[in-house]
Amino acid sequence: MAKSILLEVITPSKLFYKDKVEMVIVRTLAGEEAFMAGHTWACKLLDVGVMWIKEEGANEFKAASIAGGYIDIRENFVIYTDAAEWVEEIDVERAKKKKATVEEWLESHDETNTDKNQIIKAQISLAKQITRMNLAENGARRKR
Repeated sequence: MAKSILLEVITPSKLFYKDKVEMVIVRTLAGEEAFMAGHTWACKLLDVGVMWIKEEGANEFKAASIAGGYIDIRENFVIYTDAAEWVEEIDVERAKKKKATVEEWLESHDETNTDKNQIIKAQISLAKQITRMNLAENGARRKR
């Protein structure tokens, strides 16, 4: 059995996850990265994407959509994110509606008539909806 380490995933509203894991894979700003027990200290910014968790003794990964944030790798792993959602909790119809609303808004707004920060927030919201939809529709397919 591989070594395990405590992983905590914290959102502003709750402790989303806390358990021993063998590995966690997240999308950093540099691309997808995996972290395992014994990893050297690191603190990395996270992009919107899928978080893959291989729990202690498990053969398959659990998947959740996360809304960016950062991962702090020390004696334990802690992920701080604005939002996290398990694949089975994703409401695809809601995500599709939100995606359509954001796309429509982006079509009528640009940097000439809208604050740049509002456009960035809309682009991030669009990325979140696409990630949620892709994860829900394609499922968690990462194996050992």
